[in-house]
Amino acid sequence: MENRKRALGRGLEQLFNSENLDFENFEKQIYETTPKEEIIEINLDEIRPNPHQPRKVFDEDSLNDLANSIKKNGVFQPIIVKRSIKGYDLVAGERRFRASKLAGLTTIPAIVRDFSEEQMIEIALLENLQRENLNAIEEALAYKSMIEKLHITQEELSNKVSKSRSHITNILGLLRLPKEIQDMIVNNQLTMGHARVLSKLEDEEKMLEYARQIVENKIPVRETEEITIDEERKNKIKKHNKEENSEYKYVEDLLRDKLDTKIKVKDKKLIISFNNVADLNRILEILNVKE
Repeated sequence: MENRKRALGRGLEQLFNSENLDFENFEKQIYETTPKEEIIEINLDEIRPNPHQPRKVFDEDSLNDLANSIKKNGVFQPIIVKRSIKGYDLVAGERRFRASKLAGLTTIPAIVRDFSEEQMIEIALLENLQRENLNAIEEALAYKSMIEKLHITQEELSNKVSKSRSHITNILGLLRLPKEIQDMIVNNQLTMGHARVLSKLEDEEKMLEYARQIVENKIPVRETEEITIDEERKNKIKKHNKEENSEYKYVEDLLRDKLDTKIKVKDKKLIISFNNVADLNRILEILNVKE
């Protein structure tokens, strides 16, 4: 710990130890406390992108604009890296790193600091979240990664990233959508609003059918809600006709709304469905069940 304090500085240690980490303050503190002689030129080929970088899609036009600016004016702000076994791992500044390569540079100004894997995960997520560069699926995967790798709850995550608990839950719910629909969100064919409406459907084939119709016909969210409400109403009628005993139907409906998952009461048993370990932990957390 003492070595890390020397490497990061006590101010940064306090930032990481606080409940909420603000990326702008983090980056600003590093730049303001780093002497000019510690800013060094590093070969771009020696730098590996942050392995925890949640953003998978980069806007090419924006990168090209930045590359042109770098050709004319150079890199205005150093990137931040940490030493690795083979060269350096990028901590912050991936757009500058990529644009510098496009601009034909061979080196880039950098500040070298030491970070733990947990800190690398936090920094990569917060840089993108607080600068609003992630699409909804990338955001969901980043949250899932933080929960699993940092061993924190959704409540702790919501405090750390300054997002509401309901926002975290809703975003993570997108990962239960079929992969094809997730790809549509990544490619900006479907909005978060569309995705939330589709996620309420129980039949994956129906989800995909409506998703394709939305993309093909450019159906707005409001109209999508009306279509899916009709579909849910039909399903409820079918289920009602099939169910011999609907005594506990109200319980299923209440729990389904609360837990955002499939619920079944049958033979005096309560069946709660979940998709994976992360989804199970989400449900347990809502129920306030702790290890």
